[in-house]
Amino acid sequence: MPFAIFNNAISHLPHLPSPLPPYRPIRPPRLRLLLLPVYTHHHPILGMVHRPNVPTATEYGNAASFWVEYPSGLIDLTRTTHLPEGALVNGDIAEDQSEHRAPIPPLLPATQLDVPVDGGRVLRIPKQKSAIVIVDMQNFFLHPDLRDHPTGLACVIPIMNLVPALREQDVKILWVNWGLTEHELMTIPPSLVRGFMKNGRGGFGAQLPGDFGRLLMRGEYNSELYGPLQTLYEDGRRGGTDVWIHKNRMSGIWGSQTALDLYLQEHGITTLFFAGVNADQCVLGTLVDAYSRGYDCIVVEDCVATTSPAGGLENVLCNAGAAYGFVTDSARIIDAAT
Repeated sequence: MPFAIFNNAISHLPHLPSPLPPYRPIRPPRLRLLLLPVYTHHHPILGMVHRPNVPTATEYGNAASFWVEYPSGLIDLTRTTHLPEGALVNGDIAEDQSEHRAPIPPLLPATQLDVPVDGGRVLRIPKQKSAIVIVDMQNFFLHPDLRDHPTGLACVIPIMNLVPALREQDVKILWVNWGLTEHELMTIPPSLVRGFMKNGRGGFGAQLPGDFGRLLMRGEYNSELYGPLQTLYEDGRRGGTDVWIHKNRMSGIWGSQTALDLYLQEHGITTLFFAGVNADQCVLGTLVDAYSRGYDCIVVEDCVATTSPAGGLENVLCNAGAAYGFVTDSARIIDAAT
């Protein structure tokens, strides 16, 4: 509307006083903040590691895939024994029963193992349906001639102690490592390509100094396991307990057709321990994807490390115990297994 017409229209409005009173802003009433105490357990994930024991035996999940947690602190991950009233019905995701009506089933040592974890819990796992996923303990990430990773090297001895104990319990040993083919070099997304380059040079497939070969290509020395871990794997491969699984992303289980996921499905694996480097990169990527796919996830604290600044590892361990699953260490697993 032209200004002259608009101004003329305003002048004919009978309810507008002339002249208009001066503008006085209306001040909103002053609000008082009421500060209430924040309790950790108002959100079910926050503080999960330190939450109190359940007051009654509680079953989570569905009729086919379920956990049972008992007031004693035991969490049965074997998916073998429902609460006495039977499996969860369609649509239910949790139910509880009084302790006297839901006694703890006895441990079956031939097929089950009780492993203590943080938070005062004990996990009952199915031995033959469990595996440890050891991520990227390779020369490229650990060898002193290629990088300085003292915390990663500190994981070598705990892993070497843990693996034989798990083998004795029929737990699968899965070495999940970078190992690219020529075809994969042409299909890797640009974000990954750039991330592994330095100052715009090098990257996947580039020639490394000395005898290390091409960067993270299959069969190259830099892609082998570091030092004694390669021998440890070779011994397990010959014994039929250890499997080498290649990956081509930060996560070893980023797609439904990854070698790791196919292996886990084929062998009916439900419970996974996690070890390796870097904790907040490839280990975390694999852990989160496994959690999203419904696997039980347990991080072995003294078997994971990272080159990231302070807080990187702590964040992984916090969320591993508070959201994605559980945290333990090699000593507790070995004690349970021997």
